[in-house]
Amino acid sequence: MGRDGRAGAYVARIVDKYPVRLAFWSSLLLSLIAVMGTATVGRDAALYIDIAQQVSEHGPSVAWKHFDWPWFSFLLAGTHLVLRLPLELSAYLWCGLFLAGTCALMVDCVRRRSPDTARWACLVVLAMPAVNSFRNDIIREYGFWFFCTLALWLALRWQDRGGWLRAALIHLAIVAGLFFRLEAVLLFLALGLWQLPNLWSPTHRSRFMQFALLPVIGLFAALVSGAFLAPRLMLYLEMITPRNVFASFQMLSEQFGNSLVNKYSRDEAGRIIFFGILASLSISFVKLMGPFAVPFVLRRNWGALSAYWRDYRPFAWAALLYAVVLVLFFIKEQFMNTRYVSFLNLLFVPVLAMGLSAFARQFPRGCKALVVLGLLVMLSNVLSFGAGKTHYIEAGHWMAAHTESGESAYFEDGRISYYAGRGYVLPLLTREEAMSAQHAGEYRYFLIDAKEGEPWLSAWLAEHNLRILAHFANRKGVTVLVIGR
Repeated sequence: MGRDGRAGAYVARIVDKYPVRLAFWSSLLLSLIAVMGTATVGRDAALYIDIAQQVSEHGPSVAWKHFDWPWFSFLLAGTHLVLRLPLELSAYLWCGLFLAGTCALMVDCVRRRSPDTARWACLVVLAMPAVNSFRNDIIREYGFWFFCTLALWLALRWQDRGGWLRAALIHLAIVAGLFFRLEAVLLFLALGLWQLPNLWSPTHRSRFMQFALLPVIGLFAALVSGAFLAPRLMLYLEMITPRNVFASFQMLSEQFGNSLVNKYSRDEAGRIIFFGILASLSISFVKLMGPFAVPFVLRRNWGALSAYWRDYRPFAWAALLYAVVLVLFFIKEQFMNTRYVSFLNLLFVPVLAMGLSAFARQFPRGCKALVVLGLLVMLSNVLSFGAGKTHYIEAGHWMAAHTESGESAYFEDGRISYYAGRGYVLPLLTREEAMSAQHAGEYRYFLIDAKEGEPWLSAWLAEHNLRILAHFANRKGVTVLVIGR
């Protein structure tokens, strides 16, 4: 065996012996690399950090005026208060720890049920684009993913050992996930469906009672306290009401049908929309798998799905219900964000790991190439060679240095106001509306994404007696203009 072969065997032994630790620390390292290459925070990040800043200065009540589910911002504000860390650093720290914990817990779930596939689960969870392409973002999904994965990990341990305390910890993890995204509530139903057969078994009925008693008490307490009247919860309940689902689907079908020329096609609009949604969701799901979808080109590897249903039934129920949630969301909002689909891919990590394990037995050399491709994808998720949005930072700093905070300004992107020290300002008007004759007089400054010399802009500047005060461009030439008198 050559030197390269011995090194590969040594690495394989390390992965087999410490897959959970490797997943955790490798995830932290990948997050660090991703964050170090990030120039600006995302829109959601600017909102969360701005709310946390206002909570630190004015108290928690101010948060609800800007966002109806500000618990992540409360976490950042509390961390800042206790550790005195900058809010942005606190956010990146929490996101990195949550994602590292998610990776470690998922690998441990696979290790407990399918020990031979733990190494493959480690590779999948660290490289799959569904999870890893967001490593440089500050998003609530990290906490949602972590606590949902923790709940499933606890559920598998409870299945092996039982106990009231372990059952209670499952529900506490789900409740913690609710503070990040309300979709975590589906785990109550998923795990309930998983345990429902035990209700009819005299020997396992006590297990069902261990699991079901606390959620029933919690549901009763929520009804008594009026927790279901929270605006965001009301919005979610409205979304899943059958009458509203049917009405939204009918409206979507009519909109699509009216765009068709052929009358017979219009009659099929509902079917086209429904199966189109399923196709769009499936394509996004497979795309977010990255190279780990390759083993499932072979039909014989589809047997991993039956093993998934047998050994990871809590995951399977959660995946099925979450797919339904995604379809309902698409019908209601008429769009789908890949970030929302990512949790579905995360739930399928055991399937992908088993598929890779089977592929490695069938095609040892081909699997080596797939591993190399996976490692390249892992790096591409965290290394960015594109032009960052540095022009937003420069424009914001210019506004902070040359204007008073009370002067009215239109920010096409709220991150410019964030870097100007004015907090994250979500534009209520589009650029066209803000620059129209009806609203242009309301602003002293306009900060917009445009290039100097565009004919429409020159005419508009002359009409309103305004001029370009400054312009800032990134390496790619994308420009922010500061317009005023």
